[in-house]
Amino acid sequence: MADVPSVKRWLPLEANPDVMNQFIWGLGVAPDEAECFDVYGLDVELLDMVPKPVLAVLFLYPLTSQSEEERIQQDSAVKEQPSSGVYFMKQTVGNACGTIGLLHAVGNITSKIKLVEGSYLDNFFKSTAEMDPSERATFLENDREMEVAHSVAATAGDTDASDNVNTHFICFTCVNGQLYELDGRRAAPISHGASSPTTLLQDAAKVIEKMIQKNPDSINFNVIAVSKKTEA
Repeated sequence: MADVPSVKRWLPLEANPDVMNQFIWGLGVAPDEAECFDVYGLDVELLDMVPKPVLAVLFLYPLTSQSEEERIQQDSAVKEQPSSGVYFMKQTVGNACGTIGLLHAVGNITSKIKLVEGSYLDNFFKSTAEMDPSERATFLENDREMEVAHSVAATAGDTDASDNVNTHFICFTCVNGQLYELDGRRAAPISHGASSPTTLLQDAAKVIEKMIQKNPDSINFNVIAVSKKTEA
């Protein structure tokens, strides 16, 4: 059964690493554990500039009639069952895709980074660990603390926040040797084949390139890497 979208709408997050860093650091990701960085292009040289290791990749792309039709067709053939070991949640709140993308990113790397004990994110992932994707969506929808934190982050960007947008965030992460696309509007996580922590960025870039090629006239794309902080 498909999730019924909520009437609740948030202001969208800006595709801005500074905004996202303050957001996740304020919620419980220690600043010396992980950080968001711009990915300036998908060429090998530009990918090599991104701090390693990359733990997750966020991708902002335009919603078009073609992309929506493709999503509906693909989802009709997908059985709604959780992929082994993947933290996945549905999206029922309008414009919450940036926050859900970050939750997907952090939720699948809790074994690789330390969350501040007793922090919002520490409690969130402990509370939702045994929930199914729809239950997690409801939990988020009713979570006033996250709604406030999201609102603060959404108004901290360089551009005026508006809820009239036609772009969407998704997350790519590597779990158990597979590259997964995590999109709260999809029926389930989508596997794009074999991957590894060392090739995650390059593997995600190949999928992203194909998505960009379907919208050659658009410039509304943005790629952000979530990288583990390493000692200098």
